Amino acid sequence: MSTDGTDESSWELDPEDESGAVIATVGRQLKMWREAAGLDRAKFGERMGYGANLIYKIERGARIPRPEFLDKADEVLGAGGKIAAMKADVERVRYPKKVRDLAKLESDAVEIGAYENVVVTGLLQTEEYARAFFGLRRPGFLEEEIERLVTARLARQKVLWQRPAPLLAVVQEEAVLRRPIGGKMVLRRQLEHLLEVGSLRNVEIQVMPTVVEDHSGLAASFKVMRLRDGTTVGHNDVQMASRLITEPKEVQILDMRYGMIRAQALTPRESMQFIEKALGET
Repeated sequence: MSTDGTDESSWELDPEDESGAVIATVGRQLKMWREAAGLDRAKFGERMGYGANLIYKIERGARIPRPEFLDKADEVLGAGGKIAAMKADVERVRYPKKVRDLAKLESDAVEIGAYENVVVTGLLQTEEYARAFFGLRRPGFLEEEIERLVTARLARQKVLWQRPAPLLAVVQEEAVLRRPIGGKMVLRRQLEHLLEVGSLRNVEIQVMPTVVEDHSGLAASFKVMRLRDGTTVGHNDVQMASRLITEPKEVQILDMRYGMIRAQALTPRESMQFIEKALGET
């Protein structure tokens, strides 16, 4: 985040994101209202509390305005709620495209199978854990980007309480449950959260102990999602890339691999006992 706060109220827009048309329209509307009020960008930015450069980027559709920016603009320009009403349009495109795409798949799924060997799976992370995780990225994210990513991750978790909710079956490596990302207290709260969410009827958590010799998931973390239309897709998120897997042969391999991983891990009941023990040792 810049020290003068000029970038506090917007997010960078992915140039490959087709939602750019929505943001461009919002930007044009803001520009029309500003010009109708007889304000140049510098004067408008002064009244808004932001720099003229940020106003320029938002108006040309290169930045996504935050909800509070639109509220303030509505007030400054005397739009009577017409600018603030655009928050609903912005809300649909406020998260990165790959996050929106993944969230839609998860929402359409009847079953989500996830194997994670680095961190707690995103759908089960606490806010503190997610914030600490994104804060570890090197080179580092700006604070505003961390906030955006954390908000997006928490928004995805609503799928666990939708009706009907998908079955979420997760296999977590033991090492993940012992790595104190964010510090001991953040880890303790994360373990407590796993015990809470693990009691939901649509959530099953299994632990893969480090001592297990037979292991089918050493290649990487991944997801397998069975959708309502009967199709099955895979997904993996690795260094510098997020990939959706739809090729039937590749999906079949992931599905088979996931079944073997679950068979090699502790049962859900044994896993809850394992997490309780880890919590007591943290």
